[in-house]
Amino acid sequence: MRKIQVYILLLFFIGFQISFAQQPQKPNSVEIYNQIKKLNFLGSVLYLAAHPDDENTRMISYLANEMNARTGYLSLTRGDGGQNLIGPQLRELLGVIRTQELIEARKIDGGEQFFSRANDFGFSKNPDETLEIWDKNKVLADVVWTIRKFQPDIIINRFDHRSPGTTHGHHTSSAMLSVESFKLTNDPKIYPEQLKYVQPWQVKRQFFNPSWWFYGSQEKFDAANKTKFTKLETGVYYNGTGKSNQEIAALSRSRHQSQGFGSTGVRGEETEYLELINGEKPVNKDDLFDGIDTSWNRVKNGKPVGDLISSIISKYNFNNPFASIPDLVKVYGMIQNLEDSHWKTIKAEAVKNIIASCSGLYLEAVASEQEATPGSTVNLSLEAINRCAVDMQLVSVTTLPDNKTTIQNTVLRNNNDQRISLSLQLPDAIEYTQPYWLKEKATVGMYTVSNQEIIGVPDIIRNVKVVFTIKINGVEIPFERTVVYKYNDGVKGEMYNFLDIVPEVTTSILERVLVFRDTKSKMIPVKVRAGKDDLKGNLQLELPKSWSVSPKQIPFALDKKGTEQVFYFEVTPPLNPEEVTAKSVAVVDNKRFDRDQTIIEFSHITKQMVLKPAESKCIRIDLKTSGDAIAYIMGAGDEVPESLMQMGYKVSILKPEEITPERLDSFSAVITGIRAYNTVHALANKQNILFNFVKSGKNMIVQYNTNGKLVTDKIAPYPLKLSNDRVTEENAKITFLAPNHPVLNTPNKITAKDFEGWTQEQGLYYPNQYDPAFTPIISSHDKGESAKDGALLVAPYGKGYYIYTGLSFFRELPEGVSGAYRLLSNIISLKQPVEAPKQDIKQ
Repeated sequence: MRKIQVYILLLFFIGFQISFAQQPQKPNSVEIYNQIKKLNFLGSVLYLAAHPDDENTRMISYLANEMNARTGYLSLTRGDGGQNLIGPQLRELLGVIRTQELIEARKIDGGEQFFSRANDFGFSKNPDETLEIWDKNKVLADVVWTIRKFQPDIIINRFDHRSPGTTHGHHTSSAMLSVESFKLTNDPKIYPEQLKYVQPWQVKRQFFNPSWWFYGSQEKFDAANKTKFTKLETGVYYNGTGKSNQEIAALSRSRHQSQGFGSTGVRGEETEYLELINGEKPVNKDDLFDGIDTSWNRVKNGKPVGDLISSIISKYNFNNPFASIPDLVKVYGMIQNLEDSHWKTIKAEAVKNIIASCSGLYLEAVASEQEATPGSTVNLSLEAINRCAVDMQLVSVTTLPDNKTTIQNTVLRNNNDQRISLSLQLPDAIEYTQPYWLKEKATVGMYTVSNQEIIGVPDIIRNVKVVFTIKINGVEIPFERTVVYKYNDGVKGEMYNFLDIVPEVTTSILERVLVFRDTKSKMIPVKVRAGKDDLKGNLQLELPKSWSVSPKQIPFALDKKGTEQVFYFEVTPPLNPEEVTAKSVAVVDNKRFDRDQTIIEFSHITKQMVLKPAESKCIRIDLKTSGDAIAYIMGAGDEVPESLMQMGYKVSILKPEEITPERLDSFSAVITGIRAYNTVHALANKQNILFNFVKSGKNMIVQYNTNGKLVTDKIAPYPLKLSNDRVTEENAKITFLAPNHPVLNTPNKITAKDFEGWTQEQGLYYPNQYDPAFTPIISSHDKGESAKDGALLVAPYGKGYYIYTGLSFFRELPEGVSGAYRLLSNIISLKQPVEAPKQDIKQ
């Protein structure tokens, strides 16, 4: 049990290091030197905010690289509630992407990454709402838990706890919880269940990190009295790496690709300010660690360790880093004899990495295949090579989790590559590879993680490892390596993935939502994927008795692992409207498999596998449509086209270069995807074509865009100005401003019931200024706010209609919200009377 606890502790402390996206890290001589300097600094800072894009990477980089402090970033959420600029993934899948982006960012700026169990449920206008939807007690517990484990001397809040209602409710809540935790973490009566694994801890001081944003403008911030603030000159230049602190921070920030936060590095002087809000006031207000012992003296019997590390630093040979190895091995042995378990764990792991880097010691465990099933045998190819003059011996290798040790006793001569083949027997009960926070059923505001020890671990927990025990100067040192799979790509070269543990079989209903407009049956495709060779079983599609499914089951046989086959079930809905869940299940040797495997793969993050219930929503809906072919112009990425096809429309995805009068002629409507006018620059030159399309008697439907960085200021044929107006309460009461308008009556009669069951939010970035040609159709508002009338604006233009909507169709349609389907059908179906009066068309 003790071994497991230490392993989990290591995951928490160094999880960001053991999860490399591509090739393993191979630091150069300067980077090794910097790591040794960091080895001699025992101070720590925890930066705390709400979302993956909230962290100040300039501050994190400065603390980690200039001050050599152990620096962590606690993001209370994984960013699940935002939008996605690189793909259609939303909600928990977007959270998986943003988790990996933060892990990659920390690899660049030198920080470590942590999370709470809070679920980013979407925009919140005040902390009261946030803390009501989150389970405040649990999120506060996670903050306390992270502080007790990380043991920071200093906490820095990104946001101000004293300004509720001025920013995102999650933002203020993060600061409020941080401030509340300051007096709780050292009290053993607070969350005593945590003390089985950690000790009470008192942070020395807590700061707020103000910037111009909190003052409204750079001019106001420059004029503000900052004499009481701690001032840090963060615009430093690192000679060894050839980068400024801001350039490193920009590279880190640019990992947030799903949010479009690519940043350009700058150079020169830069100042960050910190306002003390709790704890000891430093005598020297501009010395963050003033009065805090950051040397090895803070650890009992630690002074000799610090003295030896100082000697290593002074004698470091940049041309021959391996000359430091004998003393580094002594440091490792001295650390093993310390009583302080906290710094002992952190610094022992750090010095091991430094020893490996100094010697060019390359240790790797590669699986022959990228996926394996529980109970199977994995063939491994191990590599061990010492690339320095220091004598080493490979004593043994131990595979995990089967804990099988193979004695080697092989001398690792300088630059003599050793290759070992062995097999690893996976336990039958080994868990599948997946984000641990998605394993249990979540609520709107919280993920469920029952195991206290792993709360806050940033990444997927991978248990298949190999421990290489290396003897150096008579000291045996274990080096742990996660098993990987690598291959050569003809274009990209050497490529890495981790070994994934997968079910024997996974299934997926190929449509996330199945829409039935009448009682006609549909052929529903279900995919089966083999996780092992020679797979045989039966596939079933399970629905309530009111729905008819034929056949009851379909036998399948897949010869090779990784092969897929699609089968079809005929599904007949009931007579009356009904919403149910369909589940696909594969039965193999009397075992039920009901997981759907989703792969997320982008070049800037580690490949991810998510296992979700193999389910889809089936809707028997009273839905009438008119119109036929629709042209869809993708923006940031969404799943609306798939929903349109479920409604019975023929949908063509048009590239910008395909937007021509001739190509558009065959369509009855054009729809632009979310944030198209923020992301598709070519649209700036296509507006006349699109407006003429409307003028000819067709419809153009523009979904929401943000009000910043539009590719053109003429997104509509009439004046239209976007704002930050939004309605975050998905069940906010709807008022019909134009109850007789065709968009609310034809071909479907829209009522308040059609706005029931909406998820996350009603809409966002509504226009608040628009030409009189536009008719506002609906109005709603969050509690305590004024009415927002810009959710759906309809304007006749020529013989057709231009429609702008901030309603969150991109969220509601994939979730199977019936009213969203009915309203969108009406928007698409809009037609002017044949004898419409002539009007003065504004250009």
